[in-house]
Amino acid sequence: MKDNLIRVMTTNKEIRALAVNSTKVVKDAQQAHNTTPVATAALGRALSANLLMGSMVKTGHETGLKIIGDGPLNKIVAESNHYGEVRGYVGNPKIDFMTNKQGKLDVAGAIGNGKLIVRKNLGLKEPYEGSVPLISGEIGEDLTYYFTQSEQTPSAVGLGVLIDTDLSVKAAGGFIVQLLPEASEETIEQLEENLAKIESVSGLINQGLSPEELLEKVLDGFRFRTLTQRDVSYKCKCSKDRTKNLLVGLGREEIKEIIAEEGQVEIRCHFCGELYSYGKKEIDDLFDKVKNIDDQRKG
Repeated sequence: MKDNLIRVMTTNKEIRALAVNSTKVVKDAQQAHNTTPVATAALGRALSANLLMGSMVKTGHETGLKIIGDGPLNKIVAESNHYGEVRGYVGNPKIDFMTNKQGKLDVAGAIGNGKLIVRKNLGLKEPYEGSVPLISGEIGEDLTYYFTQSEQTPSAVGLGVLIDTDLSVKAAGGFIVQLLPEASEETIEQLEENLAKIESVSGLINQGLSPEELLEKVLDGFRFRTLTQRDVSYKCKCSKDRTKNLLVGLGREEIKEIIAEEGQVEIRCHFCGELYSYGKKEIDDLFDKVKNIDDQRKG
C-alpha cells in the first residue's frame, strides 16, 4: 500500500480533518539518516505532522516544523509542500535506546524542554513564523497546543510510529482534526468522546486501516466529504546546482583555503545524506563563470 493522505470536512461544516499513512516515508527517512529507534520515532512523528500541515497550505506554498530541545536529540527539522513531499532530519540520529515508565520509546525524554517553531512560506515577502514552548515533547500534544495558542484553532493532533522487533518501521502516520468557528457544543462533545477512544494511531495503521478509515473512527457519528486525497513521499529538493549556489555564497577565498587543505570541497545534505564533491578545476570554473556574469551585468 502506498503512503497516502486524505483531507475532509464534515457535512455540517463544523470539523475539518486530515489523516496520513506515512509508513514508507518514515522508513525512507530512517534509511537516509540511519536513525536509532527513538530518533526514528521522533523524526517520524514530525514528518507525519508536517505532511498534514503541508496539505493545509495552498498550491506552491511550503511549511516547516522545527523542534529544539535540551534533550539528547537536540533538534528535529521537517519541511513539506502542498504536493505531499516531505524531508527532515534530527540533530542526533544515534541517541541511545530510551524508554519511559510505560515501556514505550521515550520521545519526550529525548527531546527535553524547549520550543516548537512553525514556519510557512505563503508567497509573501517574509515567511510566517510562530512558536510555542514545548508542553510535553510528545510532538502531537505540542502541536495541539500550537494550533490552539498561535492560530486560535481548537485542534487535536495524533501521531505515531511503531518500531518492529528488528528495529525497522512497522507503521507510521497521524491525524489532525480541527473545530471550525460554528462548531456546536454537541459536535465538540461527540468529537471529544471519539478522540478518547483512539489509543494508538500507529497501532490502527498497523491493523491495516487506511487514512479514510482512521478518520471514520475519529469522526464517528459525523458524515464527511473528501476534499483532497494524494500519495505522499520522502523527497529531498537538494541538487548539485543548489550546492553550487551555497559555494558561491561562501566566497572564492574561503573555498580556496578548503581546497588547499583538503584537496576538494564536500557538501553533504542534512535532509537526505547525499554527498556532493568538487575538485579544484570545478571550483575554478564555477567562480570564473560567476565573475563573467557579474562583469556582463556591470557592462
